Amino acid sequence: MRIATYNVEWMNSLFDAHGGLIEDGDWSGRRNVTRAEQIVALKTVFAALDADAVMVIEAPDQGRTRQTVRALETFAAAVGVRARRAIMGFANDTQQEIALLYDPDVLSVRHDPVGSTDAPRFDESFAIDLDIDADADDVVFSKPPLELAVETSSGFAFRMIGAHLKSKAPHGARSQDEVISISIANRRKQLAQAIWLRARIEGHLQAGTPLMVMGDMNDGPGLDSYESLFGRSSVEILLGQGEAALFDPHARQALQRRLGATPTTARFWIRQEKRFLQALLDYIMVSPDLARRAPVWRIWHPLDDPECWGNANLRDALVAASDHFPVTLDIDV
Repeated sequence: MRIATYNVEWMNSLFDAHGGLIEDGDWSGRRNVTRAEQIVALKTVFAALDADAVMVIEAPDQGRTRQTVRALETFAAAVGVRARRAIMGFANDTQQEIALLYDPDVLSVRHDPVGSTDAPRFDESFAIDLDIDADADDVVFSKPPLELAVETSSGFAFRMIGAHLKSKAPHGARSQDEVISISIANRRKQLAQAIWLRARIEGHLQAGTPLMVMGDMNDGPGLDSYESLFGRSSVEILLGQGEAALFDPHARQALQRRLGATPTTARFWIRQEKRFLQALLDYIMVSPDLARRAPVWRIWHPLDDPECWGNANLRDALVAASDHFPVTLDIDV
């Protein structure tokens, strides 16, 4: 079985208010890419992935007239992929939802949010002292993670959590001191969200439930200049330690080689510097029991993966489709 996570940059801009695809020559949310070009590129990428399930990060918006599920299922029908059924959880107000496309012939999936004293439901608030002043702060998710109960056609049950953690830019800052202050506060909130999510992870692990946690964590060892203030990145918090640690080989490689080359899953244009920046942001973390099933991870990087590089059509499509590249996990379940 192949599971994928894929952050599709501003996928919302490719659909009209009724969930129909807009294949025209106007600009998409991608730099120098039209909507028609991005849609064609996405069709190529999704067809090549041929995944049983794709966790879509930055999925189309859910609103009064717009429906995420309708838009994704319209897209899947246009592409002709097996992962043709869509499901989402709690909507957010960022126009970037988290949703799963999956093949209903091989997977049964339901949104199954749970909550506990240690880890409330992801649409609620989490009390934690962010600034060590002995007073608890109420943290909420701007993009509540998608928590799913999944069962294969052979009867294997597991949990899947899709997440998009993000430390907001210092909007409204009027000086460098304010930039620093707001950035640190936003970083605290992101780490608090990671602690909240880790508490949920530990609950599932203690119950003996096989678990996959995937998505865009927008953070990693050495990625942020403020990381040294807090000691750990969000990724390290989510992975955990010891026997209850989740596993992702790319995260492990990055953690072990802070000064060396690491895998990357995203490529951003830095306008001020007129160059691209590459980063490791996307992960599929698995519980120890799933790690023992000899899963195989792959980053579909058009410049680093030999098969992607050797297929010019797929290589160009990966570059045009998004500023992130898909990550897949092949596993026998």
